[in-house]
Amino acid sequence: MKLNERSIVHLDLDAFFVSVECLKNSAFKGKPLIVGGGERGVVAACSYEARAFGVHAAMPMRTALYLCPHATVIKGDHEDYSRYSRLVTEVIADAVPMFEKASIDEFYTDLTGMDKFYNTPKFSKELKARIYKETGLPVTYALASNKLISKIATNEVKPDGQTIIPLGAEKSYLAPLAIEKMPMIGNKTATLLREMGVNTIRTLSEIPASLLGARFGKNGLELSRRANGIDETPVVPYSEQKSISTQETFNNDTIDIAFLNRELVRMTEKIGFELRQQNKVTGCVTVKLRYANFDTVTKQVSIPYTSSDHVLLRTAKELFDKLYDRRMLVRLVGIRFSDLVPGNYQISLFDDTKEMIQLYQAIDSIKRQFGAGAVIRARAL
Repeated sequence: MKLNERSIVHLDLDAFFVSVECLKNSAFKGKPLIVGGGERGVVAACSYEARAFGVHAAMPMRTALYLCPHATVIKGDHEDYSRYSRLVTEVIADAVPMFEKASIDEFYTDLTGMDKFYNTPKFSKELKARIYKETGLPVTYALASNKLISKIATNEVKPDGQTIIPLGAEKSYLAPLAIEKMPMIGNKTATLLREMGVNTIRTLSEIPASLLGARFGKNGLELSRRANGIDETPVVPYSEQKSISTQETFNNDTIDIAFLNRELVRMTEKIGFELRQQNKVTGCVTVKLRYANFDTVTKQVSIPYTSSDHVLLRTAKELFDKLYDRRMLVRLVGIRFSDLVPGNYQISLFDDTKEMIQLYQAIDSIKRQFGAGAVIRARAL
């Protein structure tokens, strides 16, 4: 079967954080609601009623309340959002043989070939209904021949919508849409394209690929393909077992707690940076300890999805304190992050101030330029 004959469904939970809060408190339904930090924080999520006033994610809270002063503001509960994300994942995993968890609230399912046994559009509709029935969360979906079209179409029919883009209609579907609707076209690229007189995807599709390549490099060639509705990106099967880990075997067995804590901080920061570099968050932390007699013990804990060092460090320290109970010499310490999900720091927006987010971004920028060890916490020295 050719790639362009695939059947790909993109499912996106509507205003996920807000929907969870409305489940917990029905009084929030139909009202402007903002999930975010305090006065110095930023907006993590907002209801469609708040969006009507111009409020959007990552906006400073002061600006959001200026635009929508009558909005209800709540801090949010990261643990609840992670739990509901896992519930939806379980429903999809039980119904679909292959799916990709693209973020905490976004999924792709590959239903290619299912029409031989079952009506694919009907199955998609039933899956949407099942997710709502078993979790209470509304979801929007689009069925198309590739991930690109299904994602764009989903965004076009939100909230609580559904649509099908038939095979062969990809290019005509995209044609009238504004260039900003195309994934990978950010503000900078959109400005450059509009300066070239390109306002719609139709116009973009008519520009020779060689010209776009000369102007935007490899991204220009990909833009040309996407504007013509072509996307061969596969659905990557979701696996809870994917992980990032590191461990250290010491030259000399040790009982120096201060040294062990420093090593734990250093290793956690190291793979925390790797996590953010891969644009992922973790939902499970494991600490491993090997004593001098080669006895090896581990402890793990499920946590709200995060990539924040201060959360990961606290969790790792708590696990280590529970593990190290023999007062014997230690030969090895290791740490692993698993249950990895694509996502970015905005998942923790409601938990931190704008300054904290900017601090992480600045630190990671330095590490990208000069190496992961360029900036470390003092206690890791």
